Amino acid sequence: MAQTEVLTAPIANAPGSLGLGKGPSEYKEPYGGPQAYSTATETKGTAQQPAASHPEYLPVWDPTLKYPPLKPFHHHDHGLDADPGLKELLHNATVADLTPVIGAEVHGVQLSHLSPAGKDQLALLVAQKKVVAFRDQDFANLPVESALEYGRYFGRLHIHPTSGAPNGFPEVHLVHRGVNDTTAQDFLETRTNSITWHSDVTYEQQPPGTTFLYVFDGPTTGGDTLFVNQAEAYRRLSPEFRHRLHGLKALHSGHEQAQTSRARGGIVRREPVASIHPVVRTHPVTGEKALFVNPQFTRHIVGYKKEESDYLLKFLYDHIALGQDFQVRVKWAPGTVVVWDNRVTAHSAVLDWHNGQRRHLARLTPQAEPPFEGGLHQ
Repeated sequence: MAQTEVLTAPIANAPGSLGLGKGPSEYKEPYGGPQAYSTATETKGTAQQPAASHPEYLPVWDPTLKYPPLKPFHHHDHGLDADPGLKELLHNATVADLTPVIGAEVHGVQLSHLSPAGKDQLALLVAQKKVVAFRDQDFANLPVESALEYGRYFGRLHIHPTSGAPNGFPEVHLVHRGVNDTTAQDFLETRTNSITWHSDVTYEQQPPGTTFLYVFDGPTTGGDTLFVNQAEAYRRLSPEFRHRLHGLKALHSGHEQAQTSRARGGIVRREPVASIHPVVRTHPVTGEKALFVNPQFTRHIVGYKKEESDYLLKFLYDHIALGQDFQVRVKWAPGTVVVWDNRVTAHSAVLDWHNGQRRHLARLTPQAEPPFEGGLHQ
């Protein structure tokens, strides 16, 4: 079933494989990392901004922590075990679709209280809706280890190679922009926007599936997250174009992310890898096919010359970015947990607030199966 190949060394002759700014595929990092972090400001606050509400989740970057290469593992998607009626999950819930084709908002469910059957149905609901915002959750107030144990139900938790993590909990990926952090404004000195469409860590041999992001602190307005339905993006293509994509594979690289982290005084916990994945992947539960390329980590189409690869990838990236009729914008509020399926979506933060307020979230990133395509008409 697997159609993935992992590469632990740079591919010297691959067009655009390691270039930070070559062609349409370019790694962009608008967050500052340890050089922009102030322990005093985050733990004590300032005259204008309060201290972090969850200091136990503040990031540390420990350069002494090193991890070996990830090993393959068997992943079982619990969506396959779910009762399709979703009664265990939604019996007291109010569910509102955010758009006709992607996204839902749920009230009346406490994720931390779900039984195994409810968690199975959660995996299925998220595969179907692509992204679901659960409001009024207590998830952020759970002990960190309890949150991790919850995430492990959905797969082996990924340890990010370069991001900050809470002290002692490397499996938590932190999305943190501290008080008075100006890196987004600095980024926009040379860019027209902060949008970075991607699926998470697709350079891994087994990228993530059901993924959790929960908020601690955020700006009064702004800092939303955009999501795009990559399955609908695939369906919008003509049958002939979908046929042309069948069988194509692309290189996804983590080398640029590691290079950027080192250049900014950050860490690299695990040596970077590159993996070759199908351009179109199939979801193991729903059977949907979805585009599986993104400008952050996809570098080139295997077997294509540079100009050919750039041309095709630019078309696909533009198609994804311009498809506002298969996108959704999720607004954060206290107590929100957003759960999405990284296999059939891409997303981007919107760094549009410049008043010095903190944006602090945590991500649990269970890995899933190696991407596979299956038959053209499967």
